[in-house]
Amino acid sequence: MVLASDIQVAQNVGFGIIALMMVLAGVGVIASRNVVHAALSLVIVMAGAAAQYVLLAAEFVAVTQVLVYIGAVMVLFLFGVMLTRAKIGKDADLNNGNAAVAAPVALLLFGVMVYVLGKGFTDQELPTSDVRPQYTATISDLIFKPYLLPFWALSFVLLAAVIGAIVLARKD
Repeated sequence: MVLASDIQVAQNVGFGIIALMMVLAGVGVIASRNVVHAALSLVIVMAGAAAQYVLLAAEFVAVTQVLVYIGAVMVLFLFGVMLTRAKIGKDADLNNGNAAVAAPVALLLFGVMVYVLGKGFTDQELPTSDVRPQYTATISDLIFKPYLLPFWALSFVLLAAVIGAIVLARKD
């Protein structure tokens, strides 16, 4: 017999493993000197976000995450990198030498984020009972009804990025 506490322990372990993978891949995004490797690390981060949605039993949102971000945005990003003739190998000019300023600012922002999240969610608990199943139509209506215009705007921005990459890659 599987107890509810056993499932919660498994979810917490799964969350920890996926979160660690996402953090390591996020460090790989900013530490990589190869643009393609950084993009592939970003794919791992986005796949980890989709896996977190699966842990939350939000499969529709997870599939949307995979299709939109991994399938479309990352392919567009790699397509733009390839068309603009960016250096594929290591590039020494990626850093501008402001790490001495960036590190304290990053630590300060991390501290503020931990403080705000800790202070804001001290008494919150996830509901364990009276959980209604969410249907795909309900979730899509919640996502697309109020945010339809931003989705359209994003599609035009992505179209402009593709056209811009093609124009930049054209031989004059």
